[in-house]
Amino acid sequence: MAYQNFSLAQLQGFDAAHHLHPFTDHRDLRAAGSRIITRADGAFVYDTEGKEILDGMAGLWCVNVGYGREELAEVAYEQMKELPYYNSFFRCSTPSPVLLAKKLAEIAPANISQVFYGSSGSETNDTALRLVRHYWALEGKPEKNRIISRQWAYHGSTIAGTSLGGMAAMHGQLNGAVPNISHVMPPYAFELKEPGESEHDFGLRAAKAVEDAILEAGPENVAAFIGEPVMGAGGVKIPPESYWPEIQRICRKYDVLLMLDEVITGYGRTGEWFAAQRIGIEADTISTAKALTSGYQPLSALLVGDRIASTLVEKGGEFFHGYTYSGHPVACAVALKNLEIIEREGLIKRVREETGPYFADSLKERIANHPIVGEVRSFGLMGAIEIVADKETRERFPGEGAAATSVRDHAIEDGLMMRAVGDTMILSPPLIWTCETIDLACDRIVAALDRAEQDQHKSRG
Repeated sequence: MAYQNFSLAQLQGFDAAHHLHPFTDHRDLRAAGSRIITRADGAFVYDTEGKEILDGMAGLWCVNVGYGREELAEVAYEQMKELPYYNSFFRCSTPSPVLLAKKLAEIAPANISQVFYGSSGSETNDTALRLVRHYWALEGKPEKNRIISRQWAYHGSTIAGTSLGGMAAMHGQLNGAVPNISHVMPPYAFELKEPGESEHDFGLRAAKAVEDAILEAGPENVAAFIGEPVMGAGGVKIPPESYWPEIQRICRKYDVLLMLDEVITGYGRTGEWFAAQRIGIEADTISTAKALTSGYQPLSALLVGDRIASTLVEKGGEFFHGYTYSGHPVACAVALKNLEIIEREGLIKRVREETGPYFADSLKERIANHPIVGEVRSFGLMGAIEIVADKETRERFPGEGAAATSVRDHAIEDGLMMRAVGDTMILSPPLIWTCETIDLACDRIVAALDRAEQDQHKSRG
């Protein structure tokens, strides 16, 4: 490979001179130098120094089938030789997006049979926003255009995605959001549940915040509610079981569409193809991306419910929306093979019946009792570890997020890639993890927690 002609210092220098990273303090990064990842295999990634790191984040929530899948490289190569690109405009299509759409309709919830392609989750949520508002206009209710979302939600980094999301720091840099989007409390029991309140009652209270927002705006003005089944980038915030059924009831009561963002939870992570199937709800749109190709190609798919799709087809005329790479033939070919691998190897059943339960038990038995851990939680193969200074009061350490960052840095040095979100550590491993891999990860998490605890004692004298 061409990079082998350069030293680590040279690569870091080029990176600092020319490469603007996402979600990065560039002054800090350039002072420290980037870690350059050069190859990967199975559940592990490797840097320029040959250091082996167990990937606890599946890249960025996406590499569900693990690294080094030659089948995916081969199908991309074959598709590139036959037809590297053609668009879906001009009344044209190509075979792989057609076949992928058929497959997605087969595995999606029963009320969904249509697909709109993009290249990222951000694009897909843009499409969902535009489509939902267009739907109500076609139905003669253009004033029904308000979207209810949640604080700490993440729905992408485009202007529309940032506006839909509930990240205050991102809003602070937006300098003007898309109008008619409001945000309510999230179902984050660890910080928001009141003393003596049950998980069930808290879930109903968090759902009532959505109903209150609908009533405040007027149901005749509210187009949809958007939410992640599990709030991933916001810290793997898992709602109580009472939450989503109540959200479904509220949306149906007020004729408000339900938009699910399954960019993270889709394609097996929760032990079903889609989290909607696990939590038993019916959505009008489901945004997907990431694990659709296991990250081997950029591709997203908005799954569109029949209610919206039938109106778009019968009343819509031309839908003035789309992307150059909508339905890219290479990406779609890779997606088809990726879904085949997930099915053939029984990865969804493994998450549901074996590794998901083992992951949950391991976090509770090996991590939850650590002195600086306030709570552990998981859903399928998604997990969170809350870092606290006091287990009883749940008081955090000084310096918002500093303790979790310390845990993260020690974990990486000990050979486990984890992510810190505020004071929460999060995990989203490849679906190919085994019980043995989970044991290895827990060994490295405990070591990182121990070292981070020592750091805090030293800093406090």
